[in-house]
Amino acid sequence: MSGLPVDLAAGGLVVRDAFLYPAAVSRLRECALARRERGDFKAARIGAAPHPRQRVDIRGDSICWLEEPLFEAERALLCAIEDLRLRVNQAAFLGLFDHELHYAWYPPGAGYARHVDQLQGRDLRRVSLILYLNESWRPGDGGELRVFDGTGYRDIEPLAGRLACFLSEGREHEVMPTHVDRMSISGWFRSRPAESC
Repeated sequence: MSGLPVDLAAGGLVVRDAFLYPAAVSRLRECALARRERGDFKAARIGAAPHPRQRVDIRGDSICWLEEPLFEAERALLCAIEDLRLRVNQAAFLGLFDHELHYAWYPPGAGYARHVDQLQGRDLRRVSLILYLNESWRPGDGGELRVFDGTGYRDIEPLAGRLACFLSEGREHEVMPTHVDRMSISGWFRSRPAESC
């Protein structure tokens, strides 16, 4: 992971393989499956509170926030993510205050249409993160992350253990329709809310 904070600040998009070793990926998949079995996953919604709405034609995943009580593997991941946040702050001076993460499960046929992660009128989300948990993904399975820039786009394959990070502001991206179950952990490094006078 050396160089990631500087690369992120310089280019706004970084992809690093083997952020997690295969054993750690397997443990997180087991956590996600246990959460699904007990009903923790809910259909994802678009829009901000108080009126988020479900639109499967735009976003077809189900999500589960990483909140207490946590499994041991989830605690280990949060420690690694916190270490990354501190290193990004030290190298790139982005003022990152905390993070929020959730599992995202896409069943076959699901995707997420082109969008940006910063909610309208809010700029707390500074860096977007996606960590892939797909142990047997192959070309043709779909579910790639498509990240747009001023000249085109880059497709990122959802390989197990791969971490994709990009600056959230104005960065359009989408999840291409998947042909197999697709699992990831997604979220953001956030800045501190501005204090009102």
